[in-house]
Amino acid sequence: MKLIFSILSTFVTLIAFSQLPTGYIKENYQKKETYITTKDGIKLFTVIYTPKDQKDKYPIILERTPYSCGPYGDTNFPKRLGPNPSLAKEKYIFVYQDVRGRYMSEGQSIEMTPYKPNKKKGEFDENSDTYETIEWLLRNIPNNNGKVGITGVSYPGFFTSISLPNAHPAIKAASPQAPMTDEFAGDDAFHNGAFFLMDNFNFINYFGKERNGPVKDYGGTIFPNTIKDAYRFFDELGPLKNTNQSRFFNNQCELWNEMLIHNTYDEYWKIRNVSQHLKNINIPTLAVGGWFDAEDLYGSLKTYQALQSHSNNSQTKLVMGPWTHGGWKAPEWKFYATHDFGSNTSVTFQDSIETQFFNYYLKNKGTFNIAAATIFETGSNQWTSYASWPPQNTQNDTLFLNGAGQLISQSHSSETAYDEYTSDPNKPVPYTAGVYASRNIDFMAEDQRFAANRPDVLVFETPILSKDLTVTGPITANLQVSLTGSDADFVVKVIDVLPEDEPNFRNAPKGFQMSGYQRMVRAEIMRGKFRNSLETPQPFEPNKIERVKFQLNDIAHCFKKGHKIMIQIQSSWFPLVDKNPQQFMNISDCNKEDFKKINIKIWHDQNHPSYIILPVLLK
Repeated sequence: MKLIFSILSTFVTLIAFSQLPTGYIKENYQKKETYITTKDGIKLFTVIYTPKDQKDKYPIILERTPYSCGPYGDTNFPKRLGPNPSLAKEKYIFVYQDVRGRYMSEGQSIEMTPYKPNKKKGEFDENSDTYETIEWLLRNIPNNNGKVGITGVSYPGFFTSISLPNAHPAIKAASPQAPMTDEFAGDDAFHNGAFFLMDNFNFINYFGKERNGPVKDYGGTIFPNTIKDAYRFFDELGPLKNTNQSRFFNNQCELWNEMLIHNTYDEYWKIRNVSQHLKNINIPTLAVGGWFDAEDLYGSLKTYQALQSHSNNSQTKLVMGPWTHGGWKAPEWKFYATHDFGSNTSVTFQDSIETQFFNYYLKNKGTFNIAAATIFETGSNQWTSYASWPPQNTQNDTLFLNGAGQLISQSHSSETAYDEYTSDPNKPVPYTAGVYASRNIDFMAEDQRFAANRPDVLVFETPILSKDLTVTGPITANLQVSLTGSDADFVVKVIDVLPEDEPNFRNAPKGFQMSGYQRMVRAEIMRGKFRNSLETPQPFEPNKIERVKFQLNDIAHCFKKGHKIMIQIQSSWFPLVDKNPQQFMNISDCNKEDFKKINIKIWHDQNHPSYIILPVLLK
């Protein structure tokens, strides 16, 4: 969540700038720390890096962050500056700001502060804080050229997006990257109503710690993090309400309690959905995301979609690469899990897209003529360009679930057919095969054979493909289900099954074999009680056949000739997602005895077909 916590996200951010020579920033930039006072009297801590060479006027690139704009102190310089090393060498005025209520800025921090389009006197939001910040910068920074770019990854991506409605006229370029967009529908906190327990527990332990006024350091976490085996830890933790025991959040963390209390798509979440405000935007915007982003893949796609559908802005572009959360900032990104991409995809983005984007719109330098969508296609490992996203030249191919684990192109002719499994929340299906203290960074392309062998996971696969099949866009899952309980989760995984003669990837561990590897391409979960509405949950009637239909996030993947397509269906994904008691009730209030084992049938007969829809590219 919001550059999810941790060493990993910090590492990704820092290594992106290791390409700059040692001492380069201090030699070429001067630093100034200041406060910018908003109209309601709150002082926002701001750090300004200005090129020492004052021969030219420079544009401003602004990043607003809840993660600290340190290192603090006029003589302390960071190892990184700007979105990428090329832009630092290009010379811009780089400005970082601690947002309201975080680190050295005054005020109260509000989770994804809702946008107020018609503010009354004295009211504020992040949009107005951005506007007033830019006003001050233009008046007080010498040698600026009057143009501002704004960017950020994850939570700073949200601050980028929220600056666009009624934007300051000086904003000439914006790049929301993996932006938090709708936390209940598909980003960070919930996916289709299912709570992403592990990530939020770890992140809010760090991010939710309170302060008494501005601080340079929050002084660690709310409670000691002693997790070594996440599956075992959360299994032994028990019901969700146990997270508020005295040794954990202890009902002292407002943000954690908000997550537990607001477990439907209520007004709390609705007013925080940024995409509804991205209307009539005429600012050149570069939306960026990664196909292996476990946190905000949804946000990147939905932000672009909202800008395109509500603004008709030909200057809105989308870039999706083979990256995890923020991976496009790394100095090298040639591999992920067992994928070998054959090129340095992050540098391709930084030098050929991001730098050219800001140079063109802020410096009138060079050209910027990329297509509406620049997409890395996994499987074939190539960059592709499209006039729109999803591409228009696709056809929907329907693959029906069938008996004997088959995935076929025609619906079943039988009058009664189903596959059945027992879902036990006290023995949930793990999301990964290994033992990890926190989320396995490789899980989004992990071999799924560990799950396929379980009796509580259904497996369906196509025959061996006779030709390449390229899927571009969102995948739809349509399941006909019945269950002996009143609620259940449904996880659908789309998998690329590699052939038996598949060669190993470069740098494969000794003894590792790729033959028959079940590589996950995309997966998503639907909490069953939200099948008809995220706002109004509804119980299942035991043993009644009902439809559960939902979308999986987009893919751009080529299933190669000789491979197979597999679908796996299960009803837990632990501890990535919290346990469902499989009874219709408020999960935040559950006791241990409320978690019940149930039987689930996935129907696939002529009257109740279950299937997936793949948007297949026409070539």
